[in-house]
Amino acid sequence: MRDSAPRPVGGRLDNLCWIGGVLLVHTLLIHPGAGRAQELDPRSYAANPVGAAFALAAFRYSTGSVLFDPTLPFSDVTADFYSVSAGFGGTFALFTRTASGAVLIPYAWGTVKGKVAEQLDSIERSGFADARLRLAVNLVGGKALRLPEFAQRRPGTIVGTSVTIVLPTGQYFPDKLINLGTNRWAFKPEVGLSQPVGKWTLELYGGCWFFTQNSSFFGGQVKQERPLLSLQSHIGYTFKPRLWITGDATFYSGGRTVVEGQPAAERQESTRLGLTFSLPVGRVNSVKFAWSTGATTRLGGDFDAFTLGWQTTFIGRAKAPTPP
Repeated sequence: MRDSAPRPVGGRLDNLCWIGGVLLVHTLLIHPGAGRAQELDPRSYAANPVGAAFALAAFRYSTGSVLFDPTLPFSDVTADFYSVSAGFGGTFALFTRTASGAVLIPYAWGTVKGKVAEQLDSIERSGFADARLRLAVNLVGGKALRLPEFAQRRPGTIVGTSVTIVLPTGQYFPDKLINLGTNRWAFKPEVGLSQPVGKWTLELYGGCWFFTQNSSFFGGQVKQERPLLSLQSHIGYTFKPRLWITGDATFYSGGRTVVEGQPAAERQESTRLGLTFSLPVGRVNSVKFAWSTGATTRLGGDFDAFTLGWQTTFIGRAKAPTPP
């Protein structure tokens, strides 16, 4: 895990394989998202009244190993990373539908250890990681309602769509192989379905990440990443408003890295399972606990993640539009 590339053993191809392997560490363990497709976000399309604003803070700890193609000269690679994130957002009326927007800014630090060609080494990093922006709108079952009307509604099927944008705002050094930022943009369009059944809620999301190229990759090279399929499912039970628990699962596949036109030997593929618990604290605050672990990993990060989050919500007096 050195900050400069080792001397190639078998020419340029070996050097590119080494670079591609280190990219997995960066993508799956260092980035605070712990691998973009590996996110487990229950209730992303839950109904809310218009005029709600919220602020949140979260602490996350990720620890685990990275599984590489056996032809790469890596072994015993582990990482321990921490991140704190701050965010804010709100809901508003988009024509007659409920929409929302949110921004999240993370700061991360930690250590990666492992063997490169049987030589043990480690690196440490700390700094801001890439910020992200999410815009969403509920297309079915998401009529824009003020709080009094919202409280009287009957919960039903919700179909929503969203786009998440990762901005290249994180710490990045072109002469380093491992960075907290990615020096490129990423976009994930997604469609989500939420179906209440009594106190139970069934959710299914499907999306795909698309990436721009990093033209300032290590050694002046151009690095690209192919699209990455992301699927999520959640089964939740609500005890009372803001007090709920969900079982979470995600599957992702794709995202093969390409450096100077040379694709990595294998694509990423993994399944993760987790639990999320939300606990109300007073009238406007809530605390969220989340845990997830790798269930199956063909190639990529096999880690455990623990998250503690806090959110406060304010309900304004925004008016819903009058239907035509």
